[in-house]
Amino acid sequence: MIAVELRKLLTSRRTWVTIALIDALPVLVAVLLAVTGVGPRPGSGPAFLSAVLTDGTLYPLAALAMVVPLFLPVAVAVTAGEAVAGEGQAGTLRYMLIRPVGRTRLLVAKLVAVIVFALVAVVVVAVTAYVVGVTLLGQQDVTATTTTFSGTSLSTPELVLRTLMSLGYAMLCMLGVAAIALFLSTVVDTPLAAALGAIAILIASTLLLTLDAAEALQPWLLTRYWLAFTDLFRDPILWRDLVRGVGLQLLYVAVFLGAAWANFATKDVTR
Repeated sequence: MIAVELRKLLTSRRTWVTIALIDALPVLVAVLLAVTGVGPRPGSGPAFLSAVLTDGTLYPLAALAMVVPLFLPVAVAVTAGEAVAGEGQAGTLRYMLIRPVGRTRLLVAKLVAVIVFALVAVVVVAVTAYVVGVTLLGQQDVTATTTTFSGTSLSTPELVLRTLMSLGYAMLCMLGVAAIALFLSTVVDTPLAAALGAIAILIASTLLLTLDAAEALQPWLLTRYWLAFTDLFRDPILWRDLVRGVGLQLLYVAVFLGAAWANFATKDVTR
């Protein structure tokens, strides 16, 4: 079942068109930076963007900071929202369950497919950003080292390790989005409604983070710690928000995947 879902995902034209659209913004920004040579002032704009003019190897991190707040989670929400509701709308869900396929197994297969989509999207963005960044923006001399936000230096192995940790953290954040959209996909009858519901939660979380009146809620909002991966590039690493972010995403995953399983396991599938 997992192999079937992965094959459907990876052979779908829509999958690759969506990933290409996500990738388009970082590529466009890199071209503009290369042509104009003008970047944001340090401390303004997306994280790392002010540093890439002198070190293109940092561009995957800048690209990640661009797509994580909106483009990537929206794509994940749409993909996960279609997981169950899409089959129901197409009239294939009932026939899938008639076969000797347990509902839990089907739900797990759908979840794995969504995770793979997010993983492929993150990897494509990172690899493309690295190639574009080094090609258009150049890189430091091989004898030089990358500088952290704290002003200290990182060797190439340290930079690679922290970059991989950043990608893993972004993946975990997207898993929280996938869990919410997958739950909604088991509740509503159309994939559009599931995707819009998950996107509405993302927008609400982002808006509440800007309101002082919502201060008590902010530590529990889904998007609160999404950009905490930037703390990996301080010396020493600031682990507080990273640890809180991991814990919060795992909480969302556990609650909403559990709710998705409970609802889908008892759902009356009529079509």
